[in-house]
Amino acid sequence: MDITDDIRQKLSLKLDELKDLHRSVEEQLADPEVVSDAARLKALAQDHARLSPFAEMHRRLQDLRGRRAEAAETLAGGDAELEQLAREEDQEAALAEGALFQELVDRLIADDEAGNRNVIVEIRAGTGGEEAALFAGDLTRMYTRYAERQGWQVEMMDASTTDLGGTREAILSVSGPGVWRKLRYESGGHRVQRVPETESQGRIHTSLATVAVLPEARDVEVEIKPEDVEMTFMRSSGPGGQAVNKTSSSVRLVHKPTGITVRCQDERSQQANRKKAMKLLRAKLYDVTQSERNQQREAMRRSQVGSGDRNERIRTYNFPQDRITDHRAGIDIFGIQNFMLGDCDRLFDALAAYDKQKRLEALAAGPVSAR
Repeated sequence: MDITDDIRQKLSLKLDELKDLHRSVEEQLADPEVVSDAARLKALAQDHARLSPFAEMHRRLQDLRGRRAEAAETLAGGDAELEQLAREEDQEAALAEGALFQELVDRLIADDEAGNRNVIVEIRAGTGGEEAALFAGDLTRMYTRYAERQGWQVEMMDASTTDLGGTREAILSVSGPGVWRKLRYESGGHRVQRVPETESQGRIHTSLATVAVLPEARDVEVEIKPEDVEMTFMRSSGPGGQAVNKTSSSVRLVHKPTGITVRCQDERSQQANRKKAMKLLRAKLYDVTQSERNQQREAMRRSQVGSGDRNERIRTYNFPQDRITDHRAGIDIFGIQNFMLGDCDRLFDALAAYDKQKRLEALAAGPVSAR
């Protein structure tokens, strides 16, 4: 990533402010009144942990700039014997300074709130009838195979299928290292152009499936009061074994304050389905909370790969031309069959690099702020 001199200056000012904020937090932590206030002490401790790496980077940057200043003085002194050593010292410090700014960029633009989270992936058939359902099934298998290639764990939370083997809706829980960072750009509308299996005249159809990737919420982050949840049990529907339609194992939860409804029927056990449904409800509530917070950073969001809105068409899979186009970044890749078999890293890595560059540009263009 190209970090220009203008961006470096902006980053330096940002680092100064973060260092000052860190010092302010340390002063507050030393206040006896704060020690007696458990809630305030916890919040300040969290701020201190978040800001400490930036304070250390500020110290390192000052040291490196001091080394470069000493080298410049030596070179200006005209001592031929020390000139080569001074040049080497300046070069070494300059390289270290560049690496430090890259590290700073990574920290500032990283989504630390969700960076190490597992995710829940929802795939739904959109416009296009049975062909849309077949494509939704293809996407479900694609994400499952990709997860298996990464060594992640995939759990089907709920699924609704059609008579021809398509998927009306599938909800996957995906867990493992780096899951959110890899799959975060998949939310949106996925359009397919191909000759459907149901087409007898050989005509190309255009259909749509939607994907939503929700970072999994931790219990302490989303409080769900029992009285706010309406829980109903019903018989499972769809293909299955002898237990299907004989026991009321399917669980539906309605969160009354928000109206969010979730359902889970994949497990035979009512208790297991209830646990999965609560996990899904918690993720949806967390997503709502994060969306509200992100409205405060709308300028940054507009510069990123996408808003995560599933109504936004993000990608077209053109089977006749063997081409996949991501419309947000203007990226084209070829080899649809391999991609649908889970060989997705080329596109996923390109989207991550594009998003990182856009975040850097937004950071450099925006006002300097400690928060």
